[in-house]
Amino acid sequence: MAALLLFSGCDSGSKTAPAAKATPAASQLETGRFALQKMLAPARFWAPDAQPVRLESSNIKDSNGHDGKANFWRALFASTSRQKSEPFTWSGVASSDVARGVDHGAEDSYNPANRSARTFDLNFLKVDTDKAFEVAQQHGGKQILEKDPKAAVSYQLDWDSQSNQLRWHVIYGGDSVGSLAVLVDASSGSFIRKE
Repeated sequence: MAALLLFSGCDSGSKTAPAAKATPAASQLETGRFALQKMLAPARFWAPDAQPVRLESSNIKDSNGHDGKANFWRALFASTSRQKSEPFTWSGVASSDVARGVDHGAEDSYNPANRSARTFDLNFLKVDTDKAFEVAQQHGGKQILEKDPKAAVSYQLDWDSQSNQLRWHVIYGGDSVGSLAVLVDASSGSFIRKE
């Protein structure tokens, strides 16, 4: 009887179910501050005195930049003591061109006296891109997204040496010559101006 049960459970013609295909992980969308913090440790490993010069987002795959989040961020860090700069990236999506996580580019020269490429202290960054997006929405961005809900929004963070101010550029239209750019103070969250 036991042998009969043993053989009745076996089917020599049975096929195993195909292994489930690994689905690519969903795109991880994050704010600018999150991405900058992820790049900071590798930048400080490159140079202990590394400070950011600028940060900018790119919209790749299913990212549109709405709500202050993107899946790809690029930062330039500089070392005053070494007089060198190096670009770093954080990606929340893997593609044929980009690996998920933090990566870096080639080292280049850096001139600390160049006023247009000054480093900034991260202590000035008190307002993240999600809040900058809210401010930009109140100053013309909402109308653009109502007209074109698929319009891309990108972000740039830099130090304005003339006004001694860290500022977010919230750019509607997808690139630096978009249809609207709203500048927001990255320390206070206040509206600066439209461009």
